[in-house]
Amino acid sequence: MPEPVKVVIWDLDDTFWRGTLSEGAIEALEENLDLVRATAARGIVHTIVSKNDFAAAEAQLIELGIRDLFVFPQISWQPKGPIIKELLEQMQLRAPNALFLDDNPINRAEAQFYNPELQVADPADLATLATLLRASGKPDPGLSRLEQYKLLERQQQARSTYQDNLAFLRDSQVRIRFREGLAVLPDLDRIEELINRSNQLNFTKRRVKKEELQAGFTDATRRWGTVRVQDRFGEYGLIGVYCLNLANHTLEQLVFSCRILHLGVEQFTYAWLGFPQLEAQGEVATELNQTDRPDWITLDADDSAAFPVGSEKVAATKLRVLLKGGCDLGQLTPFLQAFDLAVEEEFNYVNEHQIPVHVEHTALLEGGREWPEAEQKRLAATLPFLGEEAFQTRLWNEAYDVLVYSPLMDYTQDLYREKSTGYLIPFGGYNNLIAADPATQAAKFAKRRFRGMDEAFLQRFRQKFTYEGQLSPENFTANLRWLRAHVPAYVPIFFLNGTEIEVPGSGETGAKARHIQMNKALADFAAQADNCFVLDVRDFVRTPADVTNNLRHYQRQHYRTLAQRVAEAIGQWHGRQLERSNWVDLKARAVSLVPAKLRGLWQKL
Repeated sequence: MPEPVKVVIWDLDDTFWRGTLSEGAIEALEENLDLVRATAARGIVHTIVSKNDFAAAEAQLIELGIRDLFVFPQISWQPKGPIIKELLEQMQLRAPNALFLDDNPINRAEAQFYNPELQVADPADLATLATLLRASGKPDPGLSRLEQYKLLERQQQARSTYQDNLAFLRDSQVRIRFREGLAVLPDLDRIEELINRSNQLNFTKRRVKKEELQAGFTDATRRWGTVRVQDRFGEYGLIGVYCLNLANHTLEQLVFSCRILHLGVEQFTYAWLGFPQLEAQGEVATELNQTDRPDWITLDADDSAAFPVGSEKVAATKLRVLLKGGCDLGQLTPFLQAFDLAVEEEFNYVNEHQIPVHVEHTALLEGGREWPEAEQKRLAATLPFLGEEAFQTRLWNEAYDVLVYSPLMDYTQDLYREKSTGYLIPFGGYNNLIAADPATQAAKFAKRRFRGMDEAFLQRFRQKFTYEGQLSPENFTANLRWLRAHVPAYVPIFFLNGTEIEVPGSGETGAKARHIQMNKALADFAAQADNCFVLDVRDFVRTPADVTNNLRHYQRQHYRTLAQRVAEAIGQWHGRQLERSNWVDLKARAVSLVPAKLRGLWQKL
């Protein structure tokens, strides 16, 4: 391959799978499914450009358990060359770093006509290419690069609904956090990567060796800093680096990831530094000036006093809310954003073994805080249903003003105790994994395409763990006390309780009685604990028709009601009614009425 492949663009019919979808059934190609999973775990991103019906193709990808590993899918009956050109622009990638796989030589030729430096290949060559692709990139078991492109996809979809780009930027709720001095030391690897690998937004292009870079951090004549960004679509992480020579007020390093292109972050940073001297080297995607200070960007509160803009101070005016619970709570976010709130999400995710991991059970939170790091890594490596990021959380970084927390996994999941250490690990729910026949259970996990949950693992698990059942109300209360003690006392915790209804056919025997029991324990705790409140969903989720497949997943309209209750409660705690945008609420309501698989298309209209 002439240049490293950062994105693979797949045709579907007779390429990703065997057969033509519009003509009947297709045959999955396991080697292609495995290739996508393996290379996604090495930071290679996958997308689709296929002539097909979008809904039918997406349904097939969901059935194969692979849909979530593709971003920016372009499935239509339009010519592929122009689509690929536009796709690469949306993904902010260069054609030489893209590989297009298509069985039709005419499509490959057209793609290269519109994208002359694009790498193309016949799927017949995949046997050879797969080895090279599997060795490319670098380990990314948490799929962090994929998540960044999903964030970009959400941003691009939202941008396309605005005719006025400035209105989009103001609604995006872009926030910046700067870190300087010794605070940058833990990020040495990421800083080195940005400086040496970024090009589009690398203004200075001064490459450095890691040893030289580390030594430079202690130079009193240089001001080193990092830039972190997030907006209403998600968190971009550490995306910028600067180094200011204090003697001559000249920038020696100014580098950003292309992930924040078109958000104004580069100009905001330049203004924050006081418009120092800068000689841009080579081509740069953004041109900086000595006057503009993007007013749609907010500086996080910890940094606000340092903004040197005359006598002005930039302050974060929105309360920062951390929303922690199951991913269904993501339906709250668009409605909460209609209020004067900056919402961050921390939900369950699919780990490197393709297994959904809930990270909100109090036993897991306590383990992540109290257990030795080596033990956390051992458990994450040996238990496929945990994975590398299972103990990671933003609960302890104090970068939020309000915590909205759903403890429903404490209501639901079963606990297993490791015999050698006594550690309690949550998994599943309403099902004793140890009592189940390993072969039968392994077959069920295989059908769901879970990796590592085979019969041999289940046999080992039975030997090393005992079944403890669900968390007792007494231990639940003790864990809530522990949580309250470790979240800063000034941060209010708004708990979301559970509904109390029977859901026929859910397979969760005794769920209603369990919710009644745990709701009482939660209410008793909140009544006695400082700065803790319960938001009661039982007021509006009352019948089986109000939920979907189980009593924890509500019909869409109820998430709007819940979001309004959350905002009202936060406003009461804050001492003032939160401002609300009827337009943002209207958009959120419109999107919520569109089936999930069609929302991306709707947002492009």
